[in-house]
Amino acid sequence: MAVTLFLLVAAIVIVLCVILNNVSNKIGIPMLLAFILLGMAFGSDGVVKIAFDNFDVTETICSVALIFIMFYGGFGTRWKEARPVVVKAGILSTLGVALTAGLTGLFCHYVLKMPAAFGFLIGAVLSSTDAASVFSILRSRKLGLKYNTASLLEIESGSNDPCSYMLTVIMMAVIEGTTSGGRIAYMIFAQIAYGAAIGAVIAVATVWLMKHFRSSTAGFDTLFILAVAIFSYAIPNLVGGNGYLSAYIVGIVLGNANIRGKKSLVPFFDGLTNLMQIIIFFLLGLLSFPSQLPSIAVPAILIALFMTIVARPLSVFAIMAPFKSRWRQQVLVSFVGLRGAASVVFAIMAMPAAQQLTGNQHDLFNIVLMIVLLSISLQGSLIPAVARSLKMTSSEEDILKTFTDYSDNMDVSFVQMDISEKDSWNGKVIKDLPIPHDTLVAAILRDDKAIIPSGRTKILPGDKIIMSARDFEDENIMQLSERRIERGSEWIGKKVFQYSPDSNELIVLIKRGNRAIIPRGNTVIHKNDVMVINKIRRESLQTDPAQKQ
Repeated sequence: MAVTLFLLVAAIVIVLCVILNNVSNKIGIPMLLAFILLGMAFGSDGVVKIAFDNFDVTETICSVALIFIMFYGGFGTRWKEARPVVVKAGILSTLGVALTAGLTGLFCHYVLKMPAAFGFLIGAVLSSTDAASVFSILRSRKLGLKYNTASLLEIESGSNDPCSYMLTVIMMAVIEGTTSGGRIAYMIFAQIAYGAAIGAVIAVATVWLMKHFRSSTAGFDTLFILAVAIFSYAIPNLVGGNGYLSAYIVGIVLGNANIRGKKSLVPFFDGLTNLMQIIIFFLLGLLSFPSQLPSIAVPAILIALFMTIVARPLSVFAIMAPFKSRWRQQVLVSFVGLRGAASVVFAIMAMPAAQQLTGNQHDLFNIVLMIVLLSISLQGSLIPAVARSLKMTSSEEDILKTFTDYSDNMDVSFVQMDISEKDSWNGKVIKDLPIPHDTLVAAILRDDKAIIPSGRTKILPGDKIIMSARDFEDENIMQLSERRIERGSEWIGKKVFQYSPDSNELIVLIKRGNRAIIPRGNTVIHKNDVMVINKIRRESLQTDPAQKQ
């Protein structure tokens, strides 16, 4: 009974999160805020009052979820768009993170009179920015940004969590007294060197395996990549490397490599990472006690203001000014530095160390949580207005081109046509073909080599013509179903034109073993054939006039 009740609550939460995601996208507020507020509503101080205060379980679950978020953050980055800004973004995600953490730590110590180590610990966990929150706003508002700023933000916000994690781990070791100057230097070296090197090796090996080995079962390639994402974190973590950095590097390499079945990986990991974000954000809200937030409201608000107005801008301007970046771009990049889920997860990790300094481990969690809420609700909602006031938006720029799944957002599909000697296209040049105006010959496969065609390209027997055309999706017109021809079926041996159990059905594909056959009227139906049938709803059906004659 308890398990059934748990599953019921989990299903309700997921459905509510999906609804809230749609609402948050329409009003331009990051989904993180909606999910955390939902978690608060279900928590001890909320309406449902679920008693949950297990920080250890939350840390484990959220740490695992961050693996897939980091991996897919790299997988979705289009390297071609990111290359011009990769150096600038890389410095922002490392040196910029360290500067932000240091300035925040100094403010907490000298202005707010916190213990120095506690102040720098707060700076470390808050030093990274949240890619999911930033791009949920940019995508929902379709904000195209000038000067390749979207790619800069994608690389910087997607890759700065590893550095923040490294700083957090170092500060925890310092507070717990388990390290020295030499040990810290080695930790920094190991985190960066082992994480980057092992990630690169795993990525190269995975690309090679994907090109030379093919799974005999559909869907296993996706499971293989899922395992690779886990390997990319676990292996470097075992030897002291930065697993999140490794996962991000592996994601970038695989996302930009020509590997088999990449298009099918996009919706899988898109759904998986969205689920991981729901889990993280909801658990953080469930774990929180809103009644405790007023007691830390003043320092949290002051830290949030300092980071937004001073620490982040100083770090960004110090790094971007030598690159002669436009001041408008620097201001926008400074303002877009939202704090997100990773900061709260790192705060949970650091709670035992914080307790040694203040005697109350919940102070760190509550301060960071409130800063995150302020950042995504106030700062996040103002991003579109700030971008427009700085004249940084452009209708000629498309935010979607920053991602490797850009083509999957376009209304285009590709089909293959095999040319035989008897085909009417055989021997003709492309400019003489009766091709509709909204259809294009995108490529020709000839002797296992791809040809980019021109109007003068001649078509030969054995060519595989790849055609591109606009997508068509209408459930009233295209309702596909499968029908297997079993032993003893009356249709075995008959031709396709004789198969007419219903006037509103058409066989569009026959799967015969490992072959996919586009049928013609005289195609013979065999035993064990799987026929893919398009059935049109009768209310949408109109009789072909030629059939009446």
